[in-house]
Amino acid sequence: MHTKFDFAPEGQTDRIAYIRAVDAGDLPDEVKAQLGDVKQLYALHSSDGERLALVRDREMAFILARQNDLAPVTVH
Repeated sequence: MHTKFDFAPEGQTDRIAYIRAVDAGDLPDEVKAQLGDVKQLYALHSSDGERLALVRDREMAFILARQNDLAPVTVH
């Protein structure tokens, strides 16, 4: 099957929030200093890659995206 499918109607790709796991060790020192014993966070990114938020758990990331009228999708 080689049929092109438009997943997002034109002009609506900016309403997607990409959610991915982030290791605490990969964050800047000033952020790590505030985390305590947290080892992993979840980041929400806009369609152009800008980090919008960091939250403690995946469920909260999806809730936050939906509360802001964004369609959350997981990125590996």
